[in-house]
Amino acid sequence: MNDSSPIRSIQQSSSLRAEVERALSVAIISGELEPGTVVSVPGLATQFGVSATPVREAMLDLEKRGFVESVRNKGFRITSVGEDDLREIVQVRRWLEVPAMRIAAERFPADRLPEFRELADQIIRSAATADFAAYLAADSRFHLALIALTGNRRLVGLVEELRSQTRMVGLADLKDTRELEQSANEHHVLLDLLVAGDADAAETLMHSHIGHVLGWWAGRAEDHPETADDASADDASADDASTDDASSVHRTSHPEMSVTQ
Repeated sequence: MNDSSPIRSIQQSSSLRAEVERALSVAIISGELEPGTVVSVPGLATQFGVSATPVREAMLDLEKRGFVESVRNKGFRITSVGEDDLREIVQVRRWLEVPAMRIAAERFPADRLPEFRELADQIIRSAATADFAAYLAADSRFHLALIALTGNRRLVGLVEELRSQTRMVGLADLKDTRELEQSANEHHVLLDLLVAGDADAAETLMHSHIGHVLGWWAGRAEDHPETADDASADDASADDASTDDASSVHRTSHPEMSVTQ
């Protein structure tokens, strides 16, 4: 594994279990550990340079989160996230994170701008060096800190959980980091919009930014910036148009029939 791999020897700490779980989460989310891969507790313990106990505990935690499933006498298998599941996660994240940017634009604290700029810089540096563990960690801190500006702790918790369920399975296979760097640069653009109080533009950018999960990172069709309500309205309009067309044909074929019977 390369030097930026999250699965490497970790420093002894007061919570090895948490450190191992975090590292494995990053490896799974980024796609370094691909769906279907079977890993063993002893093997991972050797790679991390720790005993089997914290690794086993971390794997059980990941199993509860749906990241892995137990395989008898073998270890744990990395679970997959289907396209429908991924689209649902992205949809719910948009419902929560996009409107939160309007509140952030209204409340953005100027005195905390340097803090957010530094996080954005960390994201850019991590993207440039393809350090996915550092990228995901800084990206998570950045976005959760923005969500926290709403003052709603439950919202922060929900977004954090949804982000942990998101799989960017193509991230670890990136040979060209330009798309990753483009996504990283969007964090500074978002800050510019929030500082300017441009809520509409901030919402639009966040909508497309979350969409990269489907497009760049998962290799699937990326949604265009339209809300679910817009899509529903479009579907409803199409249904109405079809009904109107059918009614028109019906009236033309039977001119003697009244429209209101």
